[in-house]
Amino acid sequence: MITKRIVPCLDIRDGKVVKGVNFEGIRDVADPVEMAKFYNISGADELVFYDITASFEGRQLFTEILESVAAQIFIPLTVGGGINTLEDFDRVLKCGADKVSVNSGAIKDPTLIEKGAKRYGDQCVVLSMDVKRVDGSFHIFSKGGREDTGMDALEWAREGVERGAGEIVVNSMDTDGVRGGFDLELLDAVAAKVNVPIVASGGAGKMEDFAELFRHDGMDAGLAASIFHFKEVSIKDLKEYLSAEGINMRI
Repeated sequence: MITKRIVPCLDIRDGKVVKGVNFEGIRDVADPVEMAKFYNISGADELVFYDITASFEGRQLFTEILESVAAQIFIPLTVGGGINTLEDFDRVLKCGADKVSVNSGAIKDPTLIEKGAKRYGDQCVVLSMDVKRVDGSFHIFSKGGREDTGMDALEWAREGVERGAGEIVVNSMDTDGVRGGFDLELLDAVAAKVNVPIVASGGAGKMEDFAELFRHDGMDAGLAASIFHFKEVSIKDLKEYLSAEGINMRI
């Protein structure tokens, strides 16, 4: 049986880890290098690094910080933010990333997924989707959740996998930072469309939220920020709790 993964997320802005609610009200939290070291020894299965303003500001990702983070950890590292070309893939992989997360760049040019998968393998390409309900439908948002593309999120998930994405991160903007639980309605809808690992993001507030998530088919990983950053839940305690609940974890 495949083990479920617990994945902390570092949202980086101006060289600091930040956190908000519903993608708004962003505030500084900590130094990314120190947090990466902390998560590496805390039992995290992977780490996600997002340069959250790179796409909106139309610039490349901060590679200096990324190199410093990668040097501190020995767990898989997924990196996203401002990934628009194969050269961007190459740059972040050379900085120490194991997987590359595409979002706005893939919306602008969906062939970026295919090109990345062909050159680096499906397992390297992660399609990250920022999703929000609009008039009863799930819409894809771009540029760090600032712009409604009008695209149907479920069809985009299906297309992304067909083009070669080996994993999907589903960021629910409706539940982001609210801590009321993962967006299971959205996640189930995505799982019905794809057959690749799904990383659920947005809404984790307590250990029980992860247990409920992993009881749904297709959910391979739970991604969270606030509850780990502020040490409200330790990854070690969370994994022991989930294991006791009958969920297969790497402890």
